[in-house]
Amino acid sequence: MKMLNVALPKGRLGEKVYAMFEKAGYECPSIKENNRKLIFENKEKGVRYFWVKPSDVAIYVERGAADIGVAGKDILLEYKPDVYEILDLNIGKCSMAVAAKKGFTDDRNRTLRVATKFANIAKDYYVSQGRDIDIIHLNGSIEIAPILGLSDVIVDIVETGTTLKENDLEVVEKFVPISARLIANKANFKFKSEMIEDVKAKLLEQTENL
Repeated sequence: MKMLNVALPKGRLGEKVYAMFEKAGYECPSIKENNRKLIFENKEKGVRYFWVKPSDVAIYVERGAADIGVAGKDILLEYKPDVYEILDLNIGKCSMAVAAKKGFTDDRNRTLRVATKFANIAKDYYVSQGRDIDIIHLNGSIEIAPILGLSDVIVDIVETGTTLKENDLEVVEKFVPISARLIANKANFKFKSEMIEDVKAKLLEQTENL
């Protein structure tokens, strides 16, 4: 029997995603055991799961180590992996947004300094606005960049906006809705299309009820 290899993002989102797969009839009880294993399989169901860092899911799928996986739309837009995006799972919803200190006004006569870990998304957005920018690539605690005068604005994922408010920042504009997407390896899709289409159909039923 063919095994379907599924890359799940570690953390809360991955747990939600696994629950959807379980409900779809692709359960793997060993995944719930309290251990440090990273790969779990259920031979009867023909499915093998593995936990990976959320930003790495698309790499595993693109390179064919996983047939399918679940990645945030932010990752797909930032890294543009060569994969099929086959379903919006309607979970992990948030937005990509520009935020700045309260009362900020953009002086278009000078280059806008943008702190972000999503350099490509920020570039694409500002190119569409015809705005000159200087990207400052940061990996964490992006909110402090405008406070310390390192940047004028930040481009980041916003869910509730609480962290922004606590740091006296506010959303200037939300410009891309983000959610978890089911993605598939292009070559493997041909060989395992029946299984993948079955997973997609069963997950789609659940997303329609969300």
